[in-house]
Amino acid sequence: MEVIHPKAAGIDVGSEQLHVAVADGPVRVFDTFTSSLYAVRDHLLAHGVRTVAMEATGVYWLPIYEVLEAAGIEVYVVNGAHVKSLPGRKSDIADCQWLATLHGCGLLRSGFVPEEAIRQLRDYQRLRQDHVQMASAHIQHMQKALDRMNLKIHEVLSDLMGASGMRVIRAILEGERDRERLLALCDVQIVRKKAQRMRHALHGHWKPEHLFALRQALQGWEFYQRQIVACDAEIEAMLNELAARTPPGPDGTSAPPLVHKRIHHNAPHITDLKRLLVRITGGHDLAALPAFTDYSILQLLAETGPTMSPWRTEKHFTAWLGLAPSCRQSGKRRRRERRFRNRAGRLFCVMARSLARSNTIALGGFYRRLRATRGAAIANVATARKLAVLFYNTLRHGLTFVEHGLHAYEQHHRAQSLKRLQATARRFGMTLIPRPTATANA
Repeated sequence: MEVIHPKAAGIDVGSEQLHVAVADGPVRVFDTFTSSLYAVRDHLLAHGVRTVAMEATGVYWLPIYEVLEAAGIEVYVVNGAHVKSLPGRKSDIADCQWLATLHGCGLLRSGFVPEEAIRQLRDYQRLRQDHVQMASAHIQHMQKALDRMNLKIHEVLSDLMGASGMRVIRAILEGERDRERLLALCDVQIVRKKAQRMRHALHGHWKPEHLFALRQALQGWEFYQRQIVACDAEIEAMLNELAARTPPGPDGTSAPPLVHKRIHHNAPHITDLKRLLVRITGGHDLAALPAFTDYSILQLLAETGPTMSPWRTEKHFTAWLGLAPSCRQSGKRRRRERRFRNRAGRLFCVMARSLARSNTIALGGFYRRLRATRGAAIANVATARKLAVLFYNTLRHGLTFVEHGLHAYEQHHRAQSLKRLQATARRFGMTLIPRPTATANA
C-alpha cells in the first residue's frame, strides 16, 4: 500500500503503560508518569514524527494527547472498532505497530476532539452536571425521610426544593411543630388553594432518627449547591474568555435579539449568559429555536464547540450524535446496527421530550403524529434529529428559523397526505371523491 505519512507513529494507551511504535521501528514501552510523557514526546520528535495515532481509552489518552498537542504533533484519536475491522494484521504484530502501519497508509480517520478552551469548558460543565445529579440523590433522601415520618409535604408542593418547601423543612429542623405556623411559611397561593391539604400533609410522626436523616440530606444538598455555584464561576470565566476571542457583530455590538424563555431548574447563575452565548456563536441566537434554552445551549456548546466545521454536512453531524438511522447491508442480507448516542445526542433527546405537550410549536405536532404510529422512542429520536439539524444549520450556514406554528404544520401535513392518496388512487385507476359536509347536506 502507498505510504501517506512516512513519519507516522502509533501509541497503545493504557492506565499504567504506553506502547509506542514508530513506522518500521521497534516498540518502546513507557510508564504513564508525567516525566515519561515528556520522554515519549522527545522520542517521537527525535525520530521526526509529525503525526501519531492512538485509541481513545477511557480518560488515559488525554494527558499524552495534551503533551503531544503542545509539541506541535498532529494526533489522530481513532475508534478502536475501525482499527479492528481492517483486515491484514499479522498475529505477531503489536497494537501500536498496527496503528502506526495503518496510519502511515492513511487508513485511519480521527475522531472529533475540540480545542483546548472548549475542552476546559466541557470539563467544568460535566463536573457541574455530576454535582446536579448527586444533589438530586439527596433530594430523594429528604423525600424518604419525610415519608418515614408520614409528612406528605412533597405530595402537596410541586417542588420540594422551592422557596416554600425549603422554609418549611428548615423550620421543622429548627423544632417547629405547629401546623398553622408551618403553613404560614408557605407562599400565598399555596395558603389560598392548598391550605387544607397542607395541614393534613404536616401531620406526622416526629421521630428523632428520621429528623436526623432529614438534616443530613439537607446538609448534603446544600453542599452540592455550593459546589455548583463554584462551577458556575469557572464556567463564567471561560465564557468571557471565549467571548473575548470572538469579534463583535458588523454593527459593532453583540446584543442578542429579545428572545426570552422561562428559566428552568438547575440553570447556571451567570451574569449576561445569553449575551455571552450569542457572542460566542457569532451573533446567532439559538434560543429562537424550539426547545432551546440558554442552559441547553451552554451544555451543547461545551460538547460540540461553537463551530460546525468538523462535520461536512448535517448528516455527518447527526451520525456523530447517534441520531441518524443505521443500517448494515451486504448483498441481500440487511440488518440494523444500534448507534452509540453521545452526551450531545442524549441532550437533544431530552430537549425533544419537552415538545411532547406543546400546543403551538410545529415540532410538537410532528412528535405526537409520529408517536401515534411508531411509538414514543422512535418519535423522540426523530424529533431530536430535527433539532440537531436546526442547530447545525444555524451555526454552520447562519440560517434563521421561523416558527410557522402547529396549525400551519397540520395543514401542510393534510395537504401532503391528500396528495399521496390522490397519487395512489390514480395508480389504481380510481378517483377520490370528498365526502359532503353536514352544511352541504343541509
